[in-house]
Amino acid sequence: MNTKTFFKSIVLSLFCIFFFTTSKAQSLESKIDAILSNQFKANEAGASVLVAKDGQVIYRKAFGKANLELDVDMTPDNVFQIGSITKQFTAVSILMLLEEGKLSLEDDITKFIPEYPTNGKKITVHHLLTHTSGIKSYTSMQGFGKVMTVDESPLEFIDFFKDEPMDFEPGEEYKYNNSAYFILGYIIEKVSETSYSKFIKERIFDKVNMSASYYGSHKKIIKNRASGYQKGADFSNAQYISLTLPFAAGSIMSNVDDMLKWQTAITNNVFVKETTIRKAFTNYTLNNGDKINYGYGWTFNEINEIPTIEHGGSIPGYKSIGIFVPSKDVYVIVFSNCSCNSPTNTAVKIAALAIDKPIFEKSKTVELSLEQLKKWVGTYQFNTGDFRYITLKDNQLYSKREGSSQAFQIFPTSPNSFSFEDGLISYDFFIKDGKKATIFKNRIYKEEGVLSEKVLKVQNVKTVSADVLKRYEGAYELKPNFIITITSKGSQLFLQATGQPEFELFSESNTKFFLKVVAATIEFHENDIGVIGALTLNQGGRAMKAKKK
Repeated sequence: MNTKTFFKSIVLSLFCIFFFTTSKAQSLESKIDAILSNQFKANEAGASVLVAKDGQVIYRKAFGKANLELDVDMTPDNVFQIGSITKQFTAVSILMLLEEGKLSLEDDITKFIPEYPTNGKKITVHHLLTHTSGIKSYTSMQGFGKVMTVDESPLEFIDFFKDEPMDFEPGEEYKYNNSAYFILGYIIEKVSETSYSKFIKERIFDKVNMSASYYGSHKKIIKNRASGYQKGADFSNAQYISLTLPFAAGSIMSNVDDMLKWQTAITNNVFVKETTIRKAFTNYTLNNGDKINYGYGWTFNEINEIPTIEHGGSIPGYKSIGIFVPSKDVYVIVFSNCSCNSPTNTAVKIAALAIDKPIFEKSKTVELSLEQLKKWVGTYQFNTGDFRYITLKDNQLYSKREGSSQAFQIFPTSPNSFSFEDGLISYDFFIKDGKKATIFKNRIYKEEGVLSEKVLKVQNVKTVSADVLKRYEGAYELKPNFIITITSKGSQLFLQATGQPEFELFSESNTKFFLKVVAATIEFHENDIGVIGALTLNQGGRAMKAKKK
């Protein structure tokens, strides 16, 4: 081969590599575009999204509106309230103080709040970080709605929840807990002798040039702030919440670029030593040895068997999710400016594409014979005590959990494996000890079930006239700032709770209805003059009454 021919072959090879790489990048971009544009519409509240690989941005775009009233488009520069992703910053702050010898993870919280009523139980900093303290989470308290607009100092607000009965003994259970991270914020203030907001700014934001990140404020002028929304029949401005209350559990604001700086700093051990940050990424256990799939400020999950480290956030008007795939050095961050639009499943699908492990798509189902489908029909009892029913109708398999009124289609990906439409939940069927069995998988969570003799009870739907349904229309206040809106359309009745999508109600009788999306019923009540004046929501063993406004 002469020099000229050799040079041509090198150029051709380089061109082919460039063309293949460019085509692959364009393909990834178009696939992510399709996922996001399907969820976030041009004239609705939107989202800001960033994907990075090996620390370099490979996708950065925004969709929808940052402000609906002013008709302002979203951009990747927009700043959002990030909700519970704040917990990562709080956890790392605690680890920084640990390295400085200013606290121990085994310190009892009474070391910092001597008057805290632990009732003789040892509640440690570790328990707070892992949501295993047993302290009542203030966001689950009935009275929270009455105080959520009031500014409080940390100690004043700790007084709001500290006398609540404990949910369980420390270390006995895992239960997500905002009170725990609120207390951690106060511990940071007491130990560092500075405010939480100042500590976060000076020790974290300033150190890595997170110039678009803030401790949240409604009063401060924040450049590129995306307005927050909720959605009922239409969009409305988000419910106000004093940002003194989420505090160290959820009050930080940021944008996608700054969050990449944060993740890069964590990966490069900027704030604490590698041995220390490993504590945040340890999958801790309960007293009985069961893993909780949570470290310090991060959850552990999987995408198609590839381990991930994640955390989401939700605060009135905003939802967020950050996913890091350590083995592939891929980071995905998605912010949404509407409580109605969770970006979690979308972010998982984007991360799956970025690591070349795409989530199942319905278009890629395999064809199975009727006999192959019939093979797995039956009732399965799981090691959690749950029952799930696999049924067959019109050559389509369905899955229905006991206590739920809705059956979901499951689609074959092989003769023995079936996926739900979202691609994140699946069944793997097999024969065990001569009986049908299955593994039910929801990403990292897996349950094994075996065939049971239990028979599925079919819930009958009664027809109710449109005139009767009209009587139930209106707004019912379940608790302060939480409204259940009932509407009717012909012979159909619908329910929509504050900040949630609209769901159809199905009638058991003229006054009692059930939901198919969750195990819940609604019963309407007449007052003394024969007018519908209230409803009762029955869910999770609780009967909750709401008066018509």
